[in-house]
Amino acid sequence: MSLREQYAREVEEFIDVANLLSEKGHVTSHGGNMAWRLEEKVILITPTKKNKGLLEFQDPVFISPDGVVIEGDMKPTGETPMYLLLFSERKDIKAIIHAHPRAASSFAITKGPNYLARPILPETVTEVGPVPVCKYAEPLTTELADHFRPFLDRHNAFLMENHGLLAMSFENIRRAYDLIEIIEATAESILWAASLGPVKEISPEEVRNLEKTMRTRDLPSIGRPHKGHSLMDLYYPQG
Repeated sequence: MSLREQYAREVEEFIDVANLLSEKGHVTSHGGNMAWRLEEKVILITPTKKNKGLLEFQDPVFISPDGVVIEGDMKPTGETPMYLLLFSERKDIKAIIHAHPRAASSFAITKGPNYLARPILPETVTEVGPVPVCKYAEPLTTELADHFRPFLDRHNAFLMENHGLLAMSFENIRRAYDLIEIIEATAESILWAASLGPVKEISPEEVRNLEKTMRTRDLPSIGRPHKGHSLMDLYYPQG
């Protein structure tokens, strides 16, 4: 049995998420890409130069953890080195999406404050955590991948300077998409709020209370497992 037959349900879900990204305008033309670690040595990844709204069942590519194509007729995305590094460094991560949602991407191209790294909305604080900016590097390069390294212990989502957004999930590709949606909705709310006046943060006391909310909802900690990063540590590292 081929991998495409064995993982037919996952391939269909992968395509559904890719189509959603396109439908919602989070990616355009050939932009954006996705990868889903189906098992230790099998990664499903988007092909290069293919509109995510036009993906078909035969298009996604199966690759190994070192980037060798296991199954598929198309070439994997040129961003493959980035995915391989992230999966290698974060064994807990199952799925990753890189997209260019308009509101979130605006924080990747501004010299102003990055409010996505601040505690603004409870859902974003508890489910995503702070979203830092990774330094710009040429797309499709190992240098771009390397710029994630300083942030991998403490974060699961990243703004890519002058580029876009990337979110990683412990669960599956659908959950990675959910995180993109949460971040984009938060970015939209911040942009609207900034047009009305100063943006308000959740107080440190309430951020500490949200740690109780995470325990109540049995939400995983933010960042690399077993590192013990509290929300207070993430949002107020010098505090």
